[in-house]
Amino acid sequence: MLILYAMLIGAALDLLFGDPAWLPHPVVWMGRYISGYERRIRPLFPKTPRGELWGGALLAVSLPLLSFVIAYGVCLLARRLHPAAELAVQSFWCAQALAARGLASESRRVYKALRGGDLPGARKAAARIVGRDTERLDAEGVAKAAVETVAENFCDGVASPLLYMTLGGAPLALAFKAVSTMDSMVGYKNERYLYFGRAAARLDDAANFIPARISALFWIAAAALTGHDARGAFRIWRRDARKTASPNAGQTESACAGSLGVQLGGPAWYFGKRYDKAALGDAHRPCVPEDILRANRMMLCASVLLLPVCAALRLALAGVL
Repeated sequence: MLILYAMLIGAALDLLFGDPAWLPHPVVWMGRYISGYERRIRPLFPKTPRGELWGGALLAVSLPLLSFVIAYGVCLLARRLHPAAELAVQSFWCAQALAARGLASESRRVYKALRGGDLPGARKAAARIVGRDTERLDAEGVAKAAVETVAENFCDGVASPLLYMTLGGAPLALAFKAVSTMDSMVGYKNERYLYFGRAAARLDDAANFIPARISALFWIAAAALTGHDARGAFRIWRRDARKTASPNAGQTESACAGSLGVQLGGPAWYFGKRYDKAALGDAHRPCVPEDILRANRMMLCASVLLLPVCAALRLALAGVL
């Protein structure tokens, strides 16, 4: 039952407070580990495709494993002190593993800049939450990028960690965050990471495979409950979800595109290079700043819908149901 309580408390803390910048965050330490690994360990492997693959594979195995072992060890020590201490630790880390409020807050920064006519400010705000280059984007492109990241990160930042903490508490949720952090830092198909980041990217694909599809279904349900086009979301999801190069990115993005009646995806620039990504949805109208707020409402609604389902699953795993 402790994991259930920690999960519910963590979700409430995330929705109420998000991630205060003054608190130490595990993802920051994960990022430092990756950067340190690249500086010190990666050069030890041969500069060949095979050597890069092995170097990246070691990173992909070591960081999630270390994250799980350290988190589990701290929880175990807290448990020996008092069950309340473990509950506090697990609740705190469960909150940090989730990103619903943070995603909504950061995307609203983009909305406010666009509504204020501050395109450079909107590009800068978007660069905080999207992986693509934002300098070339016009106002519609910035709005689309923000909507896409809200949709895609509902899975990566909310649904997946919530499902993993349901199965294994904060330690497993943080192990997933390690996988996600690696993918965001090294999981690119450019010259630097084509081989080195492949294991991290494949591990992220595997870890999100089932959660991404669950996320799409909950997004469609949220579209119905928030007054958006649930039928369109379902139709576009069925039609376009498999168009993307990633097996998971198109799931919630296509559902979001259908629910709003806009087209997402399409060509994007990463590290100065253009990538012709698949278009998702039908362009019944241009994407506007208000679509960021609409996407946020559906993301938050889907998060609230998923929480009791995960709680029931946790009860079933604990043998209560």
